[in-house]
Amino acid sequence: MNADVKPVCRQEEMAAGETQVYAKVHSKLKGRCTTSLLDPLLGMGFPAHTALKALAATGRKTAEEAAEWLHCHCNDPSLDDPIPQEYALFLCPTGPLLEKLQEFWRESKRQCTKNRAHEVFPHITLCDFFTCEDQKVECLYEALKRAGDRMLGSFPSVVPLVLHSSISYLGFFVTDSHADVIREFAMMFATEAAVLADCTVKPCTKQLHLTLAHKFYPHHQRTLEQLARAVHPGLSCQWTATLYSRDMRFVHYQTLKALFQYKPQNVDELPLTPGDHFFVDPTQQEEASEGWVIGVSQRTGCRGFLPENYTERVRECDTWVKHRMYTFSLAMDLNSRKDGDASSRRNGEIHPPPRPRSMGSIQALQGAILRKSVLVVRHGERVDQIFGKSWLQQCSTPDGKYYRPDLNFPCSLPRRGNSIKDFENDPPLSSCGIFQSRTAGEALLSSGIQITSVFTSPALRCVQTAKHILEELKLEKKMKIKVEPGIYEWTKWEAGKTTPTLMTLDELKEANFNVSTDYRPAFPLASLMPAESYHEYVDRCAVSVEHIVSCCPQDMGVTLIVGHGSALDSCIRPLLGLPPRDSADFAQLVRKIPSLGMCFCEENKEGGKWELVAPPVKTLTHGSNSAFNWKNWIPGN
Repeated sequence: MNADVKPVCRQEEMAAGETQVYAKVHSKLKGRCTTSLLDPLLGMGFPAHTALKALAATGRKTAEEAAEWLHCHCNDPSLDDPIPQEYALFLCPTGPLLEKLQEFWRESKRQCTKNRAHEVFPHITLCDFFTCEDQKVECLYEALKRAGDRMLGSFPSVVPLVLHSSISYLGFFVTDSHADVIREFAMMFATEAAVLADCTVKPCTKQLHLTLAHKFYPHHQRTLEQLARAVHPGLSCQWTATLYSRDMRFVHYQTLKALFQYKPQNVDELPLTPGDHFFVDPTQQEEASEGWVIGVSQRTGCRGFLPENYTERVRECDTWVKHRMYTFSLAMDLNSRKDGDASSRRNGEIHPPPRPRSMGSIQALQGAILRKSVLVVRHGERVDQIFGKSWLQQCSTPDGKYYRPDLNFPCSLPRRGNSIKDFENDPPLSSCGIFQSRTAGEALLSSGIQITSVFTSPALRCVQTAKHILEELKLEKKMKIKVEPGIYEWTKWEAGKTTPTLMTLDELKEANFNVSTDYRPAFPLASLMPAESYHEYVDRCAVSVEHIVSCCPQDMGVTLIVGHGSALDSCIRPLLGLPPRDSADFAQLVRKIPSLGMCFCEENKEGGKWELVAPPVKTLTHGSNSAFNWKNWIPGN
């Protein structure tokens, strides 16, 4: 990104912008809570107030994690500001009930799109968010333990849940008699927190509930109710009172997660490492140019610009920190539950420990050949992307013949059965698009990756991209291109009330494309419907990619799928077992996917699941090149 487009971010501006927030919570440090975790940090030379801040931000698990947090935040302009974390206590289900609830979460999102309930894990809120000074957090843990121990004998072994539905809410209500006991526990925690940690905690006094869906479209109510009836509230469950914290500065921000590595090109840009989270205020993006956003890194605390198409929107609770939990049915001592399982359990879900992976060497890629893999690639630059909707008029003679008015127009067009007008809504690659495709194919060849089959959308630009990649891989004669209409672009985005006239297999063969005539697609070309709904489109892609994978069960190599920008989302998410995005988020994300953008998935043999991993080659980035007319340089013109 051009540095002169964006003002250089200054630490002073960051601090000044948050002065009002800090003023609300500023108070002098009271007595210190001397612990074994604090001493090593003081011994390393860290000031007490920043050491305590690091411990609170990492859940007071180990001194090593806190020290790592401090090293990452060495340039954080807010490091010395006395703003504490916000805390909240939730009653969270575990075991078979949690698994059923998570299944409902996935299905409701897939069938009815995202709603407000998807922002947080399944829970019953016991108190509102409140602040606690960093040096008092250990006392907050003691408050949870005391309240739990006192209520242990009277806490219900089974929490009866009754389904309740309205036009904008669906969830389970806790029946009154049992709700009174749970509210008493919340009140006891609030009292202990006030005495031990000097916190003002507001316990929940309203109807206790476990939300399943909130603020959804009215026409989805019946579907959601049907899904909810499959969740049996009487399933075995151990309820845990779990203490979470969040950074109060970013409560109303959007949360983005980095999908790809990015190295800053200018001083005001943030580095991206896959898995990093960023807080973005959508109302404060005036200074960001298209495709970029201004955000704050959770890992470093630094503010700057980042490429939005390298990220995805994630849940609000994904950045929350789990501190301690009290499990009632097991009556376990709180000190034995200092989140020893926090590395594998996060936000009510099971997460395997991260597995180190490097795709930077040919040896690693050759190892990946033993796995079934799918590489989804967007086509190269299309000619109408550069010359606009009237591109065909610019390169057509009055008698309907093609000529090349600019070097970025292709040298020639393939012959079609009807007239040249059929190219209008099925444009070819530009010369730069051909170059991009060949460059990507050359890089794939150098990486050592083994392509075993190739599938493509019937759009000419996709078939051309596949052909040029195979040519660079020296596979154009050996491997036939299988045309799958099921991964064609969302037809709602196509102009006109009918689907574009696409080249038939016979026309493609005549134009020297090595396409397969034996392949039976999931969706024949004639089955494409104009102006299909978003759900019809994503269902079509999900069925198609499942069909593609099943067509090559013995191929322990890489299946190449060349499609549209939308395919990187609509074809990959079904493989990963993820529901479709909200249609608005989908449209915003897809328009930022560059030519030859790639997503790479590997099948995990042990779990039988697919994983998103780093693509085998680097991204292709380049700038625009404006039109030039030499006549403008003649004096007097």
